[in-house]
Amino acid sequence: MAVVAQLEDLGVVPGDLLVVHASFRALRPVEDGPAGLIQSLQRAVTPRGGLLMPSWPEDATAPFDPRATPTSADLGIVAETFRSLPDVERADHAASFAAWGAHTASLLRDPMPLPPHRLESPVGRAWEHDAKVLLLGVGHDANTTIHLAEVLAGVPYGIEHRCRIRDADGERVISYVENDHCCEKFGMVDGWLDAAGLQRMGTVGSATARLANARDVVRVVRSELECDPLVFLHEPGVCSECDLARSHIRAGSRTAS
Repeated sequence: MAVVAQLEDLGVVPGDLLVVHASFRALRPVEDGPAGLIQSLQRAVTPRGGLLMPSWPEDATAPFDPRATPTSADLGIVAETFRSLPDVERADHAASFAAWGAHTASLLRDPMPLPPHRLESPVGRAWEHDAKVLLLGVGHDANTTIHLAEVLAGVPYGIEHRCRIRDADGERVISYVENDHCCEKFGMVDGWLDAAGLQRMGTVGSATARLANARDVVRVVRSELECDPLVFLHEPGVCSECDLARSHIRAGSRTAS
């Protein structure tokens, strides 16, 4: 079955804005490779809709050129191919996303967001536009919209990172704390969405695909975080990244003891 038809069967409709995370290794073979997949996504949503993909660099402290700096290797060849297309625009900062379609200017309008997945970020603006999250051959551990939910929920944990910023004082490298951890337990979101009937699953290419409304993802995740703000962290001593995130829990928070 053609990829466009598979996307339609999954629930993608013309005018959709899709936040896409993809593993081409899981999807292949797809006619015309990653570029063919992107063309199919564009045909499915039409120019009335849009596509948004993560596009941050490998090293957030290095000088960043949105036209030339490659995406981080862990984002995959689909994201790298997408950001290099002539009709795709890319945010001019180290927390970069790339966008195509009717909402591009709105999605990319903000300066460097800190933390990177706050409301004033491409993924936050996509949530405001009632976007859908499309996961192609990857699970919710790749779903950046869950990080938005963490920010909106005010989770107390974080990991210190460094990035290069440009502002009125020039260009420099700064440190900041991001709501970060290993993200392995984001896989629980599968069950939460399925239990509420808020996720569609199917096949695109050769891969399992998931489609959910970004607002549903945020609402369901925030509800779980209100019950347990540390639900996404492994127990102490199990995971070094989660242990590091715990070490930044704000003194006096209800989870600090």
